[in-house]
Amino acid sequence: MIVKRIFDVILSLIGLILLSPILLLLAILIKLDSKGPVLFIQGRVGKNNRDFNIYKFRTMRVQSEKKGLLTLGNNDSRITKIGYFLRRYKIDEFPQLINILKGDMSFVGPRPELRYYVNFYSEDDMKIFQVRPGITGLASLKYRNEVELLKAADNPEEFFIKTIIPDKLKFNKEYIKKRNFFFDLKLIGLTVVKVITK
Repeated sequence: MIVKRIFDVILSLIGLILLSPILLLLAILIKLDSKGPVLFIQGRVGKNNRDFNIYKFRTMRVQSEKKGLLTLGNNDSRITKIGYFLRRYKIDEFPQLINILKGDMSFVGPRPELRYYVNFYSEDDMKIFQVRPGITGLASLKYRNEVELLKAADNPEEFFIKTIIPDKLKFNKEYIKKRNFFFDLKLIGLTVVKVITK
């Protein structure tokens, strides 16, 4: 796990430096596209069941979360024009390199969830908080089309809580059992392939 942390710090730092011109350009495009801040900052639950603020490029209009916590489809009316592009290629996740550098997150691990949904976890489910949450992981790879599944559901909130969350937790627990540095590298590789071929 020491190797994993060193890898996270070095790669996130290199990423932030190399991507800085692109990040600046994206920030300008976001500001030109709609009113509001460049970053969307939201509370999530991380390692040891502690809350932290996750950083993303803002892809929705301001105060969209008041209309629901879940995104329903890639064409959700709350998503901005530039936001659609950022979401499609997962570019909105780039600011999470800051979270990784700070130690809130890792490149690989269970995706950090909202406290509201963590309240539905069982005692056994809480074991996923043994590790830092990640940008990608087993559950993330399986549910890359999560927003479309929610859009197709008769009751998206109920479907998310009763079906998606338990299944994600199953994959997150599997990751904890299998986790090692080389398995992480494999998942990062699979994620890159999925993004490129989407």
